[in-house]
Amino acid sequence: MSKIAHLILAHNNPVQLARLISRLHHPDADFYIHLDGKADVSQFFELTKIPQVYFIQNRTKVYWGSYSIVQATINSFDEILKAGKVYDYINLLSGNDYPIKSTRQIHEFFDHHPNQIFMEYVTENSDWWQKIKTRVTRYHLTDFHFPGCYQVQTIINKILPERTLPSSLTFVGRSQWLTITSASAQYVVNFLRDNPKIKSFFRLTWGSDEIAIQTILYNSPFKDQIVNNNYRYIDWSEQNASPKTFTMADGDTLVNSDCLFARKFDLAKEPAIFDYLDKTFS
Repeated sequence: MSKIAHLILAHNNPVQLARLISRLHHPDADFYIHLDGKADVSQFFELTKIPQVYFIQNRTKVYWGSYSIVQATINSFDEILKAGKVYDYINLLSGNDYPIKSTRQIHEFFDHHPNQIFMEYVTENSDWWQKIKTRVTRYHLTDFHFPGCYQVQTIINKILPERTLPSSLTFVGRSQWLTITSASAQYVVNFLRDNPKIKSFFRLTWGSDEIAIQTILYNSPFKDQIVNNNYRYIDWSEQNASPKTFTMADGDTLVNSDCLFARKFDLAKEPAIFDYLDKTFS
């Protein structure tokens, strides 16, 4: 049976987070919670009483669109890999995710797909990449916080030429959320440690959480293990910066999906969909 480390990036809603952990509880699953460095840890104290739950110690203050999201993920990978346990998979989730299959089905899926990496990506010739390529060609100071930061960013982009990646890597990207092997996670941690210029490049990239880890793995010895599907159901139909929050109206769509997880959910506003999914996959 595959051993899974569920890595959950969270910043609020401890009750919803506890429910997510409860639904995914399994003898071969542990839970590692990265709390945003800006979050009040005391609100999550009750979660420390749940077996197989661990909190990442090297916390990062996370800001939307900035490299801090990647750094939080890398810090977490590093702690999981050093925890003294052997995991087949590290499964990256947000606190707003929820499974849309039973825990047994999720574990069976990974049992049947050993040594594979599940991430969603498109290449540089895709429509998505053409829309977002200024993320990498221009300088973004989203990860920096000083007075006049964005004025400086504007000036830099006026006087400096377009950026190019300091290597022969091929860009790919799309979704932040993925499930990777421990060996490939170690590769990413080592790569960013050993290639500070590339790390600096991604730190100046807007939305690097959708590009950095994906690009590193796509250009790695693990490329042949990649399946271009992260098995997350996400609805962008509302054309907003964030995906749709699911309601009971989405129940049949979620249940009939081939995906393992979906995002996003809000227990305070839409509790019925949680009950429906729990009953369906109990």
